[in-house]
Amino acid sequence: MDGDRQSRLLIGKRVALGVTGSIAAYKAVSLLRALTKAGASVSVVMTKAATKFVTPMTFEVLSGQAVTTDLFEAHHEMKHLSIPEQADAIVVAPATASFLAKAAVGLADDVLSTMLLTTRCPLIIAPAMDGDMWTHPTVQEHVGTLRSRGAIILDPEEGPLASGQIAQGRLAGEFRIREAVEQALLPRLDFKGQRVLISAGPTQEAIDPVRYISNRSSGKMGYALAEAARNRGAEVTLVTGPVSLPVPAGVLVIHVTTAQEMAAAMSAHFEWSTVVVMAAAVADFRPKEVALHKLKKGAQAAPTLELEPAPDILAMLSAKRTSQILVGFAAETQNLLAHAQTKLVAKGLDLIVANDVTQKGAGFGSDRNAAVILSRTGEQQPLSLRLKSEMAHDILSAIVQFPRTIQGTNSPTSVS
Repeated sequence: MDGDRQSRLLIGKRVALGVTGSIAAYKAVSLLRALTKAGASVSVVMTKAATKFVTPMTFEVLSGQAVTTDLFEAHHEMKHLSIPEQADAIVVAPATASFLAKAAVGLADDVLSTMLLTTRCPLIIAPAMDGDMWTHPTVQEHVGTLRSRGAIILDPEEGPLASGQIAQGRLAGEFRIREAVEQALLPRLDFKGQRVLISAGPTQEAIDPVRYISNRSSGKMGYALAEAARNRGAEVTLVTGPVSLPVPAGVLVIHVTTAQEMAAAMSAHFEWSTVVVMAAAVADFRPKEVALHKLKKGAQAAPTLELEPAPDILAMLSAKRTSQILVGFAAETQNLLAHAQTKLVAKGLDLIVANDVTQKGAGFGSDRNAAVILSRTGEQQPLSLRLKSEMAHDILSAIVQFPRTIQGTNSPTSVS
């Protein structure tokens, strides 16, 4: 989101910028300038440790406002109450491991941590710390707690750190932080009136009562798509295989186990939908016969497992569709674009999201992904490694821009 068209999106918005004692505190100066350039009025709150890295005067000159550093200074103004009360969003960048811990447990021993107990506006946190600190189970537990309460956590980026190691711990880029603020304050409702049907996760095809054939899909991409579509105004139905993810609020969730059950659920809701995104990793094959009892080891030779094709859900939906936009996924280990293009044509898709599951840091089980979106009109949109929550919005934007009309409940939305 750059250029003159995006430069003043935050006019009239009030942002509280919290800065904690990280070596990356100097980057908050550039972030402050970016937010003010976008039109925001920014109030800076610094912890005492942060003032060891950057002086409050720097932020005061650039923001044009007094910087708050002490819970007891100007106590009659009650800054720990007035700042969050007036703010449209609070951004903490950089956020240290200590700050994450205090925020997660509700420890309020300075003005910034006290503010969090009174705020009702969006909270965006961009951590920065050494790589081993970021991956420590306690830090990750605190991050999970804050996310469960609705905080937007921008994972640190990988690169050279102050310690000299190359690891994940660098403060998220200025662009990512500013975009998160804009998305929190300026929600896109470009899917309002749309009915989005999404599949997610793996399927499990029984061998016997205790064993099954499956794959490593975590369902994170499909769930991220469901939440993003909901946030952009759509009615969302999510058909999910067995996963360990919380149910997204405001989404109709249908739990299935096998490819046959997923096919039935997708088919039952297909006519209702205007957009279908098949993000599930559906089994290609299933056992032809399911043993009634657990197969036991013994003197006899190992049993032979005869397989048959599982239902081809994409082909089935494509054959019966009317005006739905149909999006598929291609998880590949080689010849990514060639295989994805073949699937795009063979299944009659409008768009396909192709990702190489062997790429480090991406694919099954990861919170991040890298992909290429292919269109049946010939366009290709590469998406570098990023959070699946961010990629979900990229995919939805590609759907909006697809050159055809999405049929809505109100007047059709032109997406040329």
